[in-house]
Amino acid sequence: MAYSREIFLEAQKQIESRRMKAEHELDQRRAELYSREPRAEEIERELVRISVNAGRAVLSGKDKTSSLNALREKSLGLQKELADILDKNCFVPNFLEPWYTCEKCRDTGNIDGRMCECLKQLLRQTAYEQLNMISPLSLCSFESFSLEYYSKDETVMGGRSVYDYMSRVLNYCRRYADNFGEYSDSLLFTGGTGLGKTHLSLSIAGEAINKGYGVIYVSAPDILSRLESKQFGGRASERMDDERLLQECDLLILDDLGTEFITKFTQSAIYNIINSRLNSSKPVIISTNLTVKELEEHYGSRLVSRIVGMLSRIDFFGSDIRQLKRLKK
Repeated sequence: MAYSREIFLEAQKQIESRRMKAEHELDQRRAELYSREPRAEEIERELVRISVNAGRAVLSGKDKTSSLNALREKSLGLQKELADILDKNCFVPNFLEPWYTCEKCRDTGNIDGRMCECLKQLLRQTAYEQLNMISPLSLCSFESFSLEYYSKDETVMGGRSVYDYMSRVLNYCRRYADNFGEYSDSLLFTGGTGLGKTHLSLSIAGEAINKGYGVIYVSAPDILSRLESKQFGGRASERMDDERLLQECDLLILDDLGTEFITKFTQSAIYNIINSRLNSSKPVIISTNLTVKELEEHYGSRLVSRIVGMLSRIDFFGSDIRQLKRLKK
């Protein structure tokens, strides 16, 4: 996948920061060792001199076999002495080597001219983060989800109280997050505003991120506005890259579907994103304030029938919690 220059530079910056951190920490460890064991510094300097002399001998073109053997024997003896010093001070054998985040590329991002997997992962993560930044919401947690705003007197499906019903919804979402995987079910959260749809979807996102999955959370108005501005602003390739990320991330959370300004472009973009994820069995969580009938009016029966048929629907009930909180103050 192609990435914008901005994303690539940010990922490269993080790789360089990792390398500099590893090398700085090595300098600190080396200084600590030298303060305890001055002989260690002498050994390292002598090893450098031996390496230089060996290189010169090879480049001279003369038969230096005996000299090289002598240098090799001396080097091995010094290395053994240095290893004994490290062991005496209870330091690990690689104490005097950089501890890179990625040992394969030594935090350069490249292996033999090819991009390392660590840099590819950073590029994906940076792209996810930039998409997530268009939402002003911070991640919520299950612990901060309060049931106190749901009525114990009002009843809904099967005669259960709203409180009992929503406690079941909370437990379902916890289990979903606990067991989340690459091919988890997709979910459809429906119900009025302020009932906890966004809070629980973001709680799931937080758990998935903690497990190492690539998660993108976007509100439909924000992401569609972004895609549309790129499409008609001469940056169609960037729009396609964003759509690909939305289609390929481990979990996509599409919040407030139906509150965006509906155009032919937004209808097409929504269809492509959702349909692609469903076809590849990649989980998506969609939240909407609209009824199924209203969704059909916005997006047509073709897409909505797939959403209803392939997503596990969870209805949210109660009163607008945001208003209840304001009244409580």
